[in-house]
Amino acid sequence: MDTPIRFEPESRRFDLVSWPGLAAVLLALSAFVLFGLGTTFPELRAFGYVPMAASLIVAWIVDREFARDLSVIAGCLGLISSISVAADISWSNIARMGLVLSAVVIGPWLITRYGFKDPTIVFPRRRGQRWSRLEWAWLLFVIVFAWLVLPQYFMRTGVYLNWPPVTQWDEIVRLFFGVNAVGIWDELFFICTVFALLRKHFAFWTANVFTTIIFVSFLWELGYRSIGPVLTIPFALVQAFIFTRTKSLPYTVTVHLLFDALVFLTIVHAHHPEALPIFIGV
Repeated sequence: MDTPIRFEPESRRFDLVSWPGLAAVLLALSAFVLFGLGTTFPELRAFGYVPMAASLIVAWIVDREFARDLSVIAGCLGLISSISVAADISWSNIARMGLVLSAVVIGPWLITRYGFKDPTIVFPRRRGQRWSRLEWAWLLFVIVFAWLVLPQYFMRTGVYLNWPPVTQWDEIVRLFFGVNAVGIWDELFFICTVFALLRKHFAFWTANVFTTIIFVSFLWELGYRSIGPVLTIPFALVQAFIFTRTKSLPYTVTVHLLFDALVFLTIVHAHHPEALPIFIGV
């Protein structure tokens, strides 16, 4: 699936203040209600399908190609909303999430590539090009920043309690696998799929903001609550920028996995501070 990169598609770009812009706003609102507001207030979750339906109606009225791509994203969000993505490392939940999350990455790629004959969704590897000094420096910055900030966020707000208090080695392994698997999936779905399809029709920052709203809403249900969006919004915006700038999925994933490695260590430390005393100030 390493194919020519298409970051500047030929489709015309829509303004934010337009009917397609309204459709995208409604879809982002749908994600916010389904995964964000609906997590805090479960009785409101079902209302998230109303703006989703409205977004597709508007999209199909104004532009067929845009509506087609928006329908792919909406279908994926609908499928994800059929399960709980709250942190749960039981084998049954791992299997259920694995099946659904895999489907919303593989499905859009197959549909757009072979159904629409559209190469927008790609997974670029930038083979044969070494990472620059700036790229290596950014990885170091991510490690230091995550080491300093994540323990403060998780432990002072108590959000670490949204993850299970792992005590057995098999639970620790499952937590490590789950955190990293979801981290890889985040880039495959939110950047390579959602952002790529929206970028096809909107300017970079417009598509980036819409993707970020959807991504951060998902992370809220996953467990990044309280002041979590203060961290996850900049992270999501920067990841799309890095992917577009480097044209390298492995590098973008590496950034994410380094961050998630510190998330994993922080969660274990928060539950068992005596077993992993590697953080300061908490």
